[in-house]
Amino acid sequence: MSSIASDTAGGLLRHRPFLFYFLGRGFTESASQIAAVAVGWQVYTLTGSALALGLIGLAQFVPVLLLTLLAGHAADRYDRRRVLQLCQFCAGLIAIFLAVGSFGGWLTVPEIFAAVVLIGIFDAFESPVKGALLPAVVPEGTLQKGAALSSGAMQMASIGAPALGGFIYALAPGAPYAVAAVLWLLATLANGAIKLERPILTKASAPLEGLFDGVKFVRDNPAILGTISLDLFTVLFGGATALLPVYAKDILHTGPWGLGVLRAAPAIGALLMATYLAHHPLKRRAGLRMFQAVIGFGLATIVFALSHLLWLSLIALAVAGAADMVSVVIRVSLVQLATPDAMRGRVGAVNYLFIGTSNQLGEFESGTLAALLGAMPAVLLGGIASIGIALLWMRLFPTLRDVQTLE
Repeated sequence: MSSIASDTAGGLLRHRPFLFYFLGRGFTESASQIAAVAVGWQVYTLTGSALALGLIGLAQFVPVLLLTLLAGHAADRYDRRRVLQLCQFCAGLIAIFLAVGSFGGWLTVPEIFAAVVLIGIFDAFESPVKGALLPAVVPEGTLQKGAALSSGAMQMASIGAPALGGFIYALAPGAPYAVAAVLWLLATLANGAIKLERPILTKASAPLEGLFDGVKFVRDNPAILGTISLDLFTVLFGGATALLPVYAKDILHTGPWGLGVLRAAPAIGALLMATYLAHHPLKRRAGLRMFQAVIGFGLATIVFALSHLLWLSLIALAVAGAADMVSVVIRVSLVQLATPDAMRGRVGAVNYLFIGTSNQLGEFESGTLAALLGAMPAVLLGGIASIGIALLWMRLFPTLRDVQTLE
């Protein structure tokens, strides 16, 4: 089975540990995307405030900031599969609460934000574990393909799930949360079915011993520090996801279905790129390709910012998603290949702290800037900033720029 999986990207899906891992990522990402569409549209409908949309990101960021290092330590101390199951089961319970409240008509904005914080807590523990588990579920020598395919699972979910969430929300505000709850519970079952062929080398240490080892490891590895900090600042300033409800409703003049399609567009581009990279892994000049991808992301964001046409906006978002996928595969491969198995949870936690900070603080930054300047200037400045950051990082991190291979 392992030899089949190592020959082709498609063969990995016949490798049972990776298959269940792949399904679990797809289910949980679908649930998150559907819930995100419902929360964004519901909060904007109830408040009419771009700042409120930004505060959703802040509500997700606080648990990441406070708990991610502890989560990484837990990933290196406890069974990673069981940590995943616990987080996904609890997220499903929160989605049930949101569904009941929406169907009953009594759900308030503060209660939505409280639910977002709780889901953020579970996500803070889940995300480092997912990355740390990946090398254990793929045959040796197939990590880059596994990273591309597992990212592809997320993108496949991100294509259909937001559009589905938008259409379901148009039927009933509580329905997307009910569907998300089912998907989180399916993810719980999928991860429970993973049987590892080789053990995970965890460290039986004192409860908080080595808590900051991941920080030290990243600090002492310029290529890893460069790649995750590049992602941090690019998405922090260049992301437009938080403002998609504003674009859908006020600029492109569509409804919840339009928001779902807009959220799906980056995933379409990312899935196409992930499929390509799974079959044609990067052989050389990987570091330079990463910087080129970030510049492409910034250019696509600028086009989206200025567009008043739905079809052009969708193309720009798809191109941005494809460019971002190149960066994701390079970052995941670099971090996992350079990290000992016994430290993957803690290093993954630092990686996720940077990523979570960029995604969630980026949403807060976008919402705040849009409240001050308007949605279009906020996104436009973000695209310009992404290009500037890529050019600056090429000078600050020559070790990353000169990375040749991910093998």
